[in-house]
Amino acid sequence: MTADSAIHACFRLDWPNFTLDVDLSLPGRGVTALFGHSGSGKTTLLRCLAGLERQGSGSLRFKGELWQDSAHGIFRPTHQRPLGYVFQEASLFTHLSVQKNLNYGRKRVNGGHKVSLDHAVELLGISHLLDRMPDRLSGGERQRVAIARALATSPELLLMDEPLAALDLKRKNEILPYLERLHDALEIPVCYVSHSPDEVARLADHVVLLSEGRVVAAGGLRETLARLDLPTAFSEDAGVVIEAVVADHDPTYHLTRLDFPGGSVVVARRQESLGRRLRFRVHARDVSLTLTRAEGTSIANLLPATVTEVADADTPAHVLVRLDAGGTPLIARITRRSLDHLGVRPGQSLWTQIKAVALLT
Repeated sequence: MTADSAIHACFRLDWPNFTLDVDLSLPGRGVTALFGHSGSGKTTLLRCLAGLERQGSGSLRFKGELWQDSAHGIFRPTHQRPLGYVFQEASLFTHLSVQKNLNYGRKRVNGGHKVSLDHAVELLGISHLLDRMPDRLSGGERQRVAIARALATSPELLLMDEPLAALDLKRKNEILPYLERLHDALEIPVCYVSHSPDEVARLADHVVLLSEGRVVAAGGLRETLARLDLPTAFSEDAGVVIEAVVADHDPTYHLTRLDFPGGSVVVARRQESLGRRLRFRVHARDVSLTLTRAEGTSIANLLPATVTEVADADTPAHVLVRLDAGGTPLIARITRRSLDHLGVRPGQSLWTQIKAVALLT
């Protein structure tokens, strides 16, 4: 990322039972996930970006423009920062219709419209809701309206604080496709707070992993999730995210082939057209290893790979093995007994067997 297209943030806040101490450079486009357990500092960092925390010290430069520098007494207040903020709760004006809620957001626009109101309505699929009052909306609909209202301000930066946290699973699955549409359509950077690995894997391009107010890791989604030295590697959700292209449909067996650097996998028939890009997750627990290509097996997804790293797992009986499959990282969680039995070591070539693929759409 170039200096004038990035977001440079440095903040320190000291509270009685918590300290935030971060120094970050974030991409000026795409979705950056602020990820970590409850209490790790995700929302506090987001509030600092928004200018809602004046305590402590810090600096913030947005695409070459200085928004904050406590050392020189510079602080642009929240209402003067060109940003949109989406909270966990939709916080709509209950006495205004959806249309009037959106119009209220439009009043904040001083310069040109980076996102037209019609475009925001289309992206969030709320054209049929414009005349309704907030109390006649479902939780998912309210949150979609709240996101559209934030976009109506034509922000240069969109901040989202766990926008799905207050929704049940059905409503989350209802709104996620709309968030994916935003990811593909918007030119502005999005900072997205979450403690859900699935949301991060589905939406993010860049990940900042926070723990106890400090940055443990920051980088591209694929590379960061594949690191074995991070807390994410020790959870049940350890695994990698792979970007693939729909390459073929098999009408006989109702299967779809997804190609990516390093190989391909077959999954149950998808409706997407050839050439469409898809993301999928491969959990470490769903990858097994074999010294030679397996024959006579029901596992269809077999990939040659090279061992790059071996690390301890969360139990003494298991280890994590990082592999390189033609440029695509994979992680396998195997027993220490299997490690010794197969003689697994860095630099070794072997075969991976992927028992399950979780598509993120």
